[in-house]
Amino acid sequence: MNASSTSTNLFTCEHGGNRIPRKYAARFVQQEELLQSHRGWDLGALRTGTYFHQQVASQLFASRTSRLLIDLNRSESHPSLFSKLVSPPGDSERKELLETYYRPWRQEVSDWIAGQVRQKKFVWHLSFHSFTPVLDGEVRTAEIGLLYDPRRTPERTVCDFWRTGIRETLPGLRVRMNYPYRGVADGHTTALRKRFSEDQYAGIELEVNQQLYQQSGRQIMRMIAGLCQSWNRAISQAADAC
Repeated sequence: MNASSTSTNLFTCEHGGNRIPRKYAARFVQQEELLQSHRGWDLGALRTGTYFHQQVASQLFASRTSRLLIDLNRSESHPSLFSKLVSPPGDSERKELLETYYRPWRQEVSDWIAGQVRQKKFVWHLSFHSFTPVLDGEVRTAEIGLLYDPRRTPERTVCDFWRTGIRETLPGLRVRMNYPYRGVADGHTTALRKRFSEDQYAGIELEVNQQLYQQSGRQIMRMIAGLCQSWNRAISQAADAC
């Protein structure tokens, strides 16, 4: 990161909803329970991303279409791009889904970053997600996960500061790095890192245990506000350090 450059915030929510367009509703007949589960969307992610966007000067891109139709956080070649839990699309439908929902959304985000880079602005990208407390019988041992590429200094630095800030602002929450997934695994931020250098772009994924969204409304808002407050402080600290 160029310490003399100005920076800007980009927020994305790839799994913000579980909507199924009417055209594809027949594929999801009797799948309401599945759509409401963690497989259908990331509970709380859009609520958190929207709060951040309201509090911070930023650009927000959010999808409300279910990941079971097409997963915006997977590459086109990934086997989980289309869910195996419902009937798979045929070739023509696959192309239509890519060109209607996937490629335009991904391109819009990438083009926005490129525009900021042309203006000599460094982009802090935070992608909002949530995870189920138990997966395949395994209990997840954290409330907050911060996903990043350890080889990229701005990402590593901001996550170090953010972890400390979360622990101070929201004591009692367990914060783990690159958990419950690896920050360099297939995903939206991973794809963007291939286009933009660490002097132009930092991509972080926030993973929140969905148990936290089962609390009272006041507790949820306290948690979200604490995450936002500590994020802002971490960005400032990282910019100074880098």
